[in-house]
Amino acid sequence: MKKIIMFCLMAIIGFGVTGAMAQKKQVDLKTTVFQTDVDCENCAKKVDNSIPYQKGVKEVKVDVSTQTVTVTYDTAKTNDETLLKAFKKVKVNAEVKDEVASK
Repeated sequence: MKKIIMFCLMAIIGFGVTGAMAQKKQVDLKTTVFQTDVDCENCAKKVDNSIPYQKGVKEVKVDVSTQTVTVTYDTAKTNDETLLKAFKKVKVNAEVKDEVASK
């Protein structure tokens, strides 16, 4: 009897997990490269301490040598214009250099 109950519980849990995974919606990610005036590690820290906390941002990479910032974000939650405003808030000049559609 215990085996039957355990089997039923495992089946219910298995179906629940499968159902939850099926409901997970597809995230539309976009990667944009911004040309900035970041020329030192302090400026890079300033960007690292603010841009990743913007809504929808998944990843930020700052390259001081090329003065670029690569941002991967969820297009349903943010866009390039909003990110440009976030750069302005931390007094970093930025413009869109390149856009790459991700997933």
